[in-house]
Amino acid sequence: MMPKLVALTSIALASSLSFAQDVTISDVLDRQVTFDAPAKRVVVGFYPEDYMAIGTEAAYDNVVGMSKYIWQARPSNWDMYVEHRPSLAEIPGIGRVDTKTFSVEKIISLNPDLIMLADWQFKGLGSDVERLENAGIPVVVVDYNAQTLDLHMKSTKIIGVITGQEERAQAIANEYKHNLSMIQERLEEANLPKPTVYTEYGAAGVDEVGYTFGKNMWGAISTMAGGENISAPYVEWWGKLNPEQILAADPDVIVMTGYETGNGDTSMIMGQGVDEATAKQRLEGFKQRTGWSTLTAVKNNRMYGAYHGACRTILDGAMIQFYAKAMYPDLFSDLDPDAAYQDFYKKYLPVTPKGTFVTEL
Repeated sequence: MMPKLVALTSIALASSLSFAQDVTISDVLDRQVTFDAPAKRVVVGFYPEDYMAIGTEAAYDNVVGMSKYIWQARPSNWDMYVEHRPSLAEIPGIGRVDTKTFSVEKIISLNPDLIMLADWQFKGLGSDVERLENAGIPVVVVDYNAQTLDLHMKSTKIIGVITGQEERAQAIANEYKHNLSMIQERLEEANLPKPTVYTEYGAAGVDEVGYTFGKNMWGAISTMAGGENISAPYVEWWGKLNPEQILAADPDVIVMTGYETGNGDTSMIMGQGVDEATAKQRLEGFKQRTGWSTLTAVKNNRMYGAYHGACRTILDGAMIQFYAKAMYPDLFSDLDPDAAYQDFYKKYLPVTPKGTFVTEL
């Protein structure tokens, strides 16, 4: 067949098409990639929950391999999905790029139509990308980590093409854009002073400063929501601040994030199966850090908890609401970020999460 060029700003293929045809897309790195769509044998390198939300549960009928660790790092979330769809556990694993266990040989043996990788995975693989392409496997790159509106929308539409769910993808992308526009239009109209905000992945617990974020992930979300991220001058993507830097910046708002499990009894935990009382207790514990009793956020009790699994995903529109409300409680008093997070699941995913995904003191 002659390749068909797909403009991601205006997807032309009807989502009801049941047969595959050659398409050429421009991925997030502006690479031209041609493959049969909808793809029938896919390896999902990252963003597994997004793949299901956009492509529907049926998209996993065509997933022949995946890098499972990012899903299994959220153990209760993973278990929730496996209980609903046991076949997920049977999908072969392909290893991890960041720990150098990623197996090109395994992927080739799965005979996929394409592999979908995160931008950071693609860049970390180096020459292994050529090995995949030389084996006739198209490599498509998407990116939710950068946490920009353009890349969130483009990645969503790419997954829509891969799965044959272009209309659904467009709807999800439009909803994300509308949510962000609503928040930013209010901020522009109100023209209030920007509060300073510090976000930390709290898995290390009270006694060790954990990772914070510069211009991506939670750092970008806090900026989108109208905050001044205190980590931005010192951390480009992610890294740790010196404790004295936090004290000197004296943030107005502190957000601690966590998964369902941590590294000890003082770790911040959030997510599926975590009761709010426990989450609040862990959050309260961070007040005991050396010097933190002097911080404005601590003295004013403006400390918040968020689920780390709700970041770098098309689901994170609710987290932009969360930050906006934390930093501007009067301006966004009508928002319910927890309900927004749950509503996305009701509309686009086959499971119902139960736990604590946002909290505050």
